[in-house]
Amino acid sequence: MTRFSGSNGPQRFPQADRLKAVTTNGMNYFAHGVRFLDRPWFLAGTAVPDWLSVADRRVRMREKRVAPLAESSAGAVGELAAGVLAHLDDDRWFHQTPGFYETTGMLTRLFREALPEEGHRPGFLGHIAMEVLLDAVLIERDPPALGRYYAALDEIDPAVVEQTVNHMSPLQATNLAAFIEAFRRSRFLFDYCQPQGVLYRLNQVLGRVKLRPLPETFVSALRDALEIVRLAQPTLLPAEFFTTDNTDEHG
Repeated sequence: MTRFSGSNGPQRFPQADRLKAVTTNGMNYFAHGVRFLDRPWFLAGTAVPDWLSVADRRVRMREKRVAPLAESSAGAVGELAAGVLAHLDDDRWFHQTPGFYETTGMLTRLFREALPEEGHRPGFLGHIAMEVLLDAVLIERDPPALGRYYAALDEIDPAVVEQTVNHMSPLQATNLAAFIEAFRRSRFLFDYCQPQGVLYRLNQVLGRVKLRPLPETFVSALRDALEIVRLAQPTLLPAEFFTTDNTDEHG
């Protein structure tokens, strides 16, 4: 049986309702951003689509609106837009990797056996758990990087992020700046370093879509799932798309 790595960061399970996790379209926050810890505004851009999915769900980032700003703007605005493009690109290739289908399938089967009762959706759970556990794997391989992730986000101005997003969308974000402040305060990615934290975050997702919460005993299945994701990480994040030394790839 594998163990989740420890953490010196905050262990805050009760979060504000508006910080509830939501289903993502691809990789999760840390996987999107870990390659860009030395570029705070680019890093923030990689989080923008997922921030919007919680804070202003009607607002969507589209490449045709983001690319012109990334190409024509310098400084913080250009970096932010380029980070959004990197997120969109990540989600495209991530869902096409063999590892994505194989790993979500393995987790679905594992969870179906662990949750024989009605009221759970193992396929849905396999998808979202894989994304969270992939972040957990990346964090355990370089624990100090998570502190650097938040330190970098502390350097950006949430109001500028919201203003820039509103230049890239016909619908206007009104809650984004406040949500970024709450995201930075919560440090909830530290919860991924322990199984109870992952369980709590998954139950937030299930509560949002009105599915039954997972029991405490599901922690055992999460430990097994972590080992599956750990072994699959090279196929989930193939080197031709994902390396830790390509911070200029989208710059």
